Amino acid sequence: MTQPRRTAQQPSPAVLALGAWQLVWLAAAVFVVSAGYGALMPLLPAWLTPLMAADGKAEVARHVGLLSGLYAAGVLVGAPLWGLVSDRSGRGRILLIGLVGYVASLLPLLRPDWIGLAGIYASRGATGFFVAAVVPVVPALVAEHTPQEQRARRFAWLGAMSLLGFLFGPGLDAAATQVSATLAQFGAGAFDPTDLVIVISAALGALMMLGLAATLPRAAPAALEEDTKAPSVERRRAMALWGLNGAVMFVLSGFELGIVLQGQQHPALSSREISLMFAQCSLVMLGVNAMLFFTGLLERAAGRGVMAAGLVLAIAGLALLAQHRSNAWMYVGVSLTAAGTGLVLPTVSYLAAGASRRRLGATMGGLAAAAGFGQTLGSAAAGWLFGAVAQLSFAWLALPLLATLGSLIARPAWWSAQQALPQLHRVPPDPLSQRHHQEP
Repeated sequence: MTQPRRTAQQPSPAVLALGAWQLVWLAAAVFVVSAGYGALMPLLPAWLTPLMAADGKAEVARHVGLLSGLYAAGVLVGAPLWGLVSDRSGRGRILLIGLVGYVASLLPLLRPDWIGLAGIYASRGATGFFVAAVVPVVPALVAEHTPQEQRARRFAWLGAMSLLGFLFGPGLDAAATQVSATLAQFGAGAFDPTDLVIVISAALGALMMLGLAATLPRAAPAALEEDTKAPSVERRRAMALWGLNGAVMFVLSGFELGIVLQGQQHPALSSREISLMFAQCSLVMLGVNAMLFFTGLLERAAGRGVMAAGLVLAIAGLALLAQHRSNAWMYVGVSLTAAGTGLVLPTVSYLAAGASRRRLGATMGGLAAAAGFGQTLGSAAAGWLFGAVAQLSFAWLALPLLATLGSLIARPAWWSAQQALPQLHRVPPDPLSQRHHQEP
């Protein structure tokens, strides 16, 4: 009674593929936590100012920086932890715990005068920690319940929702101001727009929690496939992907900070143009995700080739930014850098989704932690770089990408797609992930 014979007669239980509405709720959860970050960050000075001395602008700025770092630290610590726990306890349960914690961590901010400065720090750190239960677990759950030929499109969809959330977040502040004015006009009382932003963010998180609780797949996480690769091989591959993700986020955060600092180095560059460049960066990355979704490029092309093309585009964009002599060339450089990084990041996530289910959560958690670490380190390093060598800092930022491009050429085995997840039962039809070919 050999193992192959047993497997052929009694195949391991397959996991049901996600339906359209299940995918919508998962993508909406990513959108909500991304929007919450973008909406709440501008409110930090409003919470801190009443707690500071009369002339405490410098102190407020220092605390804003520390609070941003604490949120990132929460993600950095929480992502690998939650990912690892989800491999053992089930992803749906961890995802719901993360959303419950996200909502609970926002509500104390309604009364900053009660919780004080220490409470604000605790709240922001807790928010980052619980958001880290959403960021890696959603893609892990999608990968676990998605057929191989649909996975690339769904990961592009998740990336687009994250970008849309960041774009939508600051607009939530303006919407809250308008809602406050409308309520006052109809005699409903005066509501602080800051409180409305918190309430709306928490309400959206609670809605996601209820929607996911009703729609998440009920399959038990116990049906694990036998690993087809040695743990050491898969671990090395995961570490390579983490390093690549961290390097790209290091460059991306430094690149974005460099755009902000161009206003100091080029007086002709107005704050409006800097804002347009940020919007351009987000829209280009969103367009790249849309292209990956509609064309199914990752299903047709080797991931290593796609990432190499993205790195070349990003390096070219940074070179243009380092040498530009006009605003028009700067816009071109921003577009190339955004397009390049926009190609690499979803490809890394797609390749990481090929990890065995036994390690999928830990792999995705490590990916999120590497991104947070790279982003934090990149902002700090870029601040020093642009203070030292000004515009040429863009060229220095290209060095990690050149090193990564060299590893793509030298170590092709690290970047091959795995197909370790078992065959999934399909559910008809899935309009968010249309198949790009029909079998004869």
